[in-house]
Amino acid sequence: MIEQRGNEFMSHGPIQVNSEIGTLKTVLLKRPGKELENLIPDHLSGLLFDDIPYLKVAQEEHDHFAQTLRDEGVEVLYLEQLAAEAIVEPNVRAQFIEEVLTECPETILGHEQEIKAYFATLTNEELIEKIMSGVRKEEIKLKSIHLVEYIDDLYPFYLDPMPNLYFTRDPQASIGHGMTVNRMYFGARRRESIFMSYILKYHPRFKDEDIPVWLDRQTPFNIEGGDELVLSKEVLAIGISERTSAQAIERLARQVLFNADATFTKVLAIEIPNSRTFMHLDTVFTMIDYDKFTMHAAIFKKEQNMNIFTIEQNTQGDDIQITRSSDLKATLEQALGIEEIEFIPTGNGDIIDGAREQWNDGSNTLCIRPGVVITYNRNYVSNQLLREKGIKVIEIRGSELVRGRGGPRCMSQPLYREEID
Repeated sequence: MIEQRGNEFMSHGPIQVNSEIGTLKTVLLKRPGKELENLIPDHLSGLLFDDIPYLKVAQEEHDHFAQTLRDEGVEVLYLEQLAAEAIVEPNVRAQFIEEVLTECPETILGHEQEIKAYFATLTNEELIEKIMSGVRKEEIKLKSIHLVEYIDDLYPFYLDPMPNLYFTRDPQASIGHGMTVNRMYFGARRRESIFMSYILKYHPRFKDEDIPVWLDRQTPFNIEGGDELVLSKEVLAIGISERTSAQAIERLARQVLFNADATFTKVLAIEIPNSRTFMHLDTVFTMIDYDKFTMHAAIFKKEQNMNIFTIEQNTQGDDIQITRSSDLKATLEQALGIEEIEFIPTGNGDIIDGAREQWNDGSNTLCIRPGVVITYNRNYVSNQLLREKGIKVIEIRGSELVRGRGGPRCMSQPLYREEID
């Protein structure tokens, strides 16, 4: 049964994100932790890393990022702290542990009881940190050893580390006054969204606020927050990418287009190349002002020959209709009601500078209010071009953070933005 749209949007509660550019008031971060020190060369690719960041410097860089946000008037919340506060009740904590272990049968090798005994010695904060950082085999006192461990005991973890957690954009996404709690594409990241699931259900700040969950982590189709962009109160843009499926996008569209409390009328599904270089839509394309977008030079050259699908209600209002277009600029101008949109290419469109700065997340800017963005300082060509286009650029260091292949937008999950005019 499709619920018909109401006339008014309920803008109450702790979640409000109706644009990419509204003044950022509250943001969710995850400080890099010991999970980065559990990265080892033999298992880097399986955990989606190319290199091993130096934790001490990564933390210093991340702390500077957080302080930069505070200096701009943004309330900074931490995933690890909220998660610990969400499992205060003993029955919730026990349920959380059970769910975590249920999702890791390949690595725990039947040692649930021994791992639970170890977890029982930890505070809530220590438990969250340990689940995030990973459980090494040497930390668990075994009652028995299984045959498989005699044959193949080379893998060092009972619970894998989650080194990608400092990219809080992907496991969840704020849309309107609700969230998607995402099923991640790679198994290495799939457990990450369990923390937000428990925060929304059990944390005092969120649990009684009737926050819509547009998609939950049990959805059978993959979607990641880096592909989810809220362009306005009426328009979402979602990347069809390596990590976000067309099926998930349609399911989300059906949720938000027909929800009585939502204001969205269009979902733009934008196909991008299926490769690590074009990991998510926000690694190649971000909104930074009312009429300005950053764009990867390779996409910029093809923006008139793309696959774009506009999903909206049909004329009867009882189902969706899908319209295909190929010109990204024209499609955005029509959807947003803007006469002229400007694309600003990464690395000024240069074949070398653009490729280098794209690899270092030159397009992955975080807009904190219209025309003001946070970027990595290393992307100096792109930053200078942004300034020439009238954008205020606030630079942060990212020599170690960037090794995880994500920039300021990837490292932040807006929870509350002011409405824009």
